[in-house]
Amino acid sequence: MKWSLQEAKQYADQALHITKTFQLDSSLTQRFPKQVLAAQPVQVDGYLSYERGDATLSINVKTTITVPSSRSLAPVELPLDFDFTETYIGDETHRERYDRDEIVFTIDPDESAIDLDNALVENIFEQIPSRVLTEDEKQKQLMPHGKGWTVISDQEHQQRNSEQVDPRLAKLKNLFPDQDEKH
Repeated sequence: MKWSLQEAKQYADQALHITKTFQLDSSLTQRFPKQVLAAQPVQVDGYLSYERGDATLSINVKTTITVPSSRSLAPVELPLDFDFTETYIGDETHRERYDRDEIVFTIDPDESAIDLDNALVENIFEQIPSRVLTEDEKQKQLMPHGKGWTVISDQEHQQRNSEQVDPRLAKLKNLFPDQDEKH
């Protein structure tokens, strides 16, 4: 779905209610092939409104995407349910109306359009956490391993380091053998 700012103007009196299911699997997997393995249909419920020359999308998104585990690359289903709001302005001077933390895009009012499909794809991608684990990896705290190597946790690393004695200091232990027996 796309609207120019001129088309969005018709929703100045009453916002356009958007309730639709989008098929974005191919868009997500082609644009982000390493991060998104598959996507179920995307349910959208929201509004497109227009006020004082600016259009605003306020959308709730529900879907489930399949992403690779950050440890083993095994597929993990990730349910998503989130909201986003984006404002589109045609005049750069309108930017001062909005707080710095608000998402505002400047578009050419004559040539560009508000592209809901693209906004959905980008916002879904932004919801993917940097650490995704399979249920088995979460429960068993499994770390990747291979022939001659293994990944260890920070806790394991600290424990191993505390048990090891610096070889340069190990010889000092022999200087006062009676001290070890007292402690």
